[in-house]
Amino acid sequence: MTKLHAGDKAPDFRLSNQDEKDVNLAEYKGRMNEMKEGQAEKRNAVTESSSRPSFAFSEDSFSRLDESDDSIFYSRDRFVQHLDSLALSTVEKIIQELVIEKTPAILDLMASWDSHIPPTIQAETVVGLGLNRNELARNEALTDWVYHDLNKDPSLPFPDNTFDVVLNVVSVDYMTKPFDVFREVNRILKPGGLFLVIFSSRLFEQKAVKIWRQSSERERILLVEEFFTRDGTFTRPQLFTSKGKPRPKDDKYAHLGIPSDPIYAVYAEKKGDKRQERPRPTSAESYEYTPDPEELQRRKAAVKHTLRCPHCEQSMLKWAVPQSPFTQWDVDFMYVCFNDECPYLVQGWEVMKQQGNSGISYRFTYNSYRDNCLSVPVPHLHALKEGIID
Repeated sequence: MTKLHAGDKAPDFRLSNQDEKDVNLAEYKGRMNEMKEGQAEKRNAVTESSSRPSFAFSEDSFSRLDESDDSIFYSRDRFVQHLDSLALSTVEKIIQELVIEKTPAILDLMASWDSHIPPTIQAETVVGLGLNRNELARNEALTDWVYHDLNKDPSLPFPDNTFDVVLNVVSVDYMTKPFDVFREVNRILKPGGLFLVIFSSRLFEQKAVKIWRQSSERERILLVEEFFTRDGTFTRPQLFTSKGKPRPKDDKYAHLGIPSDPIYAVYAEKKGDKRQERPRPTSAESYEYTPDPEELQRRKAAVKHTLRCPHCEQSMLKWAVPQSPFTQWDVDFMYVCFNDECPYLVQGWEVMKQQGNSGISYRFTYNSYRDNCLSVPVPHLHALKEGIID
């Protein structure tokens, strides 16, 4: 292994599931119009755009609770895995599916002792860039490594058009200059090269940037997408999600009933003439854990007794139904699932986007007066929450 030095140079309102069939279309369109009128208002750090929410960054968006020198924090050896075994196997599966080059040159950005590159990938070279020399030296996948602090200097010490693939695994939340880093990654990628960013919900709280800590998991996806799209030099980002799967039985937290660590992958190619022999998958297979149809129907039938969402089993909250000229609700309140990570809501963004309604999803709702389940549309995660009744 050779050590390098940093100085080396929409109109269709169709819905997806049976629940939505109970929605009165006039009510649905009325709520849509009402919500769209309010989208111009500032909602915390997120504002709506024509295609996806855009973040309003403040001066301290990328500040951290611990602003001490990163070289000190990461000097401690951590030869441990930060994800459970199922999540780790998912990471390898994503990399295996998306790296289609026969003998790629790969950069592991913000690397440690494990690059998660499956043995089926016969890389020409794998360079690791990170902040712990011992971990980098022990990484068996690396052919070369560089000690370099991206938060001090986001410039990457490599020539233009060097790599076929750049990987960043569970580290994007620590970047204090992400736009500069993504710009540099684009520079060193070959045309058509892949930048694959993978993250989860686990992190070092003290070193994660403020906007990441304050964002929901859904908003973190949108945040990474914005890192890709800011300069227009990458193709449209694609998304892979693996969430809600049962934790492995031999995991130390399995007895707590906690699901496997979620995995999110956002990826895009550098624009330009592609040299691959075959096209890269436009979207990796997405996984969302949902109960089988019979179990789902059983949960729906029990909603009037449990007041729990059948999709995530979280308790629903009482919600005051707003009355306006645009709506025709004949009840004063209903029960709504306000779990921002509910599979029904999470999948809804993509379902509605495929139907031409980008930036819209829906929440599972129960009308106790009529004893029926329905869906209420939401243009952002904060919608409806002002109507929660304590």
